Amino acid sequence: MRKLLIIMLFFCCSCSRKAYLFTSFHEPATDGLRLLYSKDALQWEELPGTFLAPKVGKQKVMRDPSLIQGPDGTFHLVWTSSWRSDAGFGYASSKDLIHWSEQRLIKVMEHEPKTVNVWAPELFYDEQADDFIIIWASAIPGRFPKGTEEEDNNQRMYFSRTKDFRTFSKGQLFADPGFSVIDAMIVKRAKSDYVLVLKDNTRANRNLKVAFSESAVGPFRNVSAPFSGKLTEGPAVIGLKEKWLIYYDAYGEKRYAAVETNDFKSFKDISAQTSIPEGHKHGTIVKVRMKILRQLIKESTNKSAK
Repeated sequence: MRKLLIIMLFFCCSCSRKAYLFTSFHEPATDGLRLLYSKDALQWEELPGTFLAPKVGKQKVMRDPSLIQGPDGTFHLVWTSSWRSDAGFGYASSKDLIHWSEQRLIKVMEHEPKTVNVWAPELFYDEQADDFIIIWASAIPGRFPKGTEEEDNNQRMYFSRTKDFRTFSKGQLFADPGFSVIDAMIVKRAKSDYVLVLKDNTRANRNLKVAFSESAVGPFRNVSAPFSGKLTEGPAVIGLKEKWLIYYDAYGEKRYAAVETNDFKSFKDISAQTSIPEGHKHGTIVKVRMKILRQLIKESTNKSAK
């Protein structure tokens, strides 16, 4: 009854044609895609159940699901399919987030046989090139100066491009900030102004920073001081009018946190203004039409009633 009341209030109070979805997974990541929804990108509710069970990869898990809607309305989803050994990431597409295409393992690092992992693929649509960029973290032992990290955890960011999610360019280096880096996300602010939100994955830091570029594929320079505390990861960024919200997993404190910024130089902690369901893990936030959300709520309600 409480869930039904929340859903009714959501639709009664919302005068916008847009809503927000936050992709999610729960540990141990074997159940599949979960979704949160919100009308203001601050107060989040979880849709009951899962929407896509993982079927590809050595471990067949779904971690770090990244979702984007293309210009034709198709939703594209990529995810981490295994901790180790996969030379790529999971992929599926959908028109409504309910009915999905066949899942595929996109082996973008098959040409690098020493690749240890392909972690947290993140999608970005490049309007200027009219294609999609996928970035992810991989460790290739011996490829970079060891620094403070073990060779199998000395991560760098790689990328691939695709226009149709059928053919993909082979993975190549995207960002080497001089330290182990994972969980990066591209943000476009203006025509030739891009921000990379990233995790400094070195043992002494393990916090979030930003870097800047005039191109979607870098090079990204001027890496900032950390804007989060230690033991934080999984940034998810959403633009709201003239400001940006960055959600992240403060796993050292066992909570989800959020900051607000309008310039990616100063950051205000707004965690107290947000509400995230327990168990939510690393995902991305997308705007969707209310019609899509209504269909998802109907589907999840029907499933939970069975």
